[in-house]
Amino acid sequence: MIINDKAFSSNGLTYTIRSAVEKDAKVLSELRLQIDGETENLDREKGEAFIDIQGFEQLVKTDTEMTRNLFLVAVVQKTIVGFSRCEGTYLHRFSHKVEFGVCILKEFLGNGIGKNLLKESIRWAVSNDIKKITLNVLETNEKAIKIYTKLGFEIEGILIKDKILLDEKYYNTVIMGRFNE
Repeated sequence: MIINDKAFSSNGLTYTIRSAVEKDAKVLSELRLQIDGETENLDREKGEAFIDIQGFEQLVKTDTEMTRNLFLVAVVQKTIVGFSRCEGTYLHRFSHKVEFGVCILKEFLGNGIGKNLLKESIRWAVSNDIKKITLNVLETNEKAIKIYTKLGFEIEGILIKDKILLDEKYYNTVIMGRFNE
């Protein structure tokens, strides 16, 4: 699905959120690899589950065509600095919901980019009669959990000792959801 471009400004930084297009594929492949190496908040280590240019072209194409999917990018001065996806399913029992995920370059964190990607995704979901948005977040990512809670998400469960991080310790994953009435 496609949304209209929207401009934002925070801390002196101006950026646009828009739908991803197929020509973004090369940048998205490189960006995802870089972000995976900058944080342990995501599911992957750098290089794991690598998506090449053709893979991103297909993701963008599919997400553009499917009414239950949304692929957004955040752009600063013509450079993509982050992205988010909402992915739904067409299985009838789950057709009311989508799963949200987000990636932002470390140097651009703290400018509301992730929050605004989520807000735009919520707007899209509500306007397309999607009743529920779900997401998973690492228990130590307290800032994200606080933002999600402020935007109406509730903790639905905890996956105990779900991830092993670089310190070789186990961490829990928090499952959150937001029901759009």
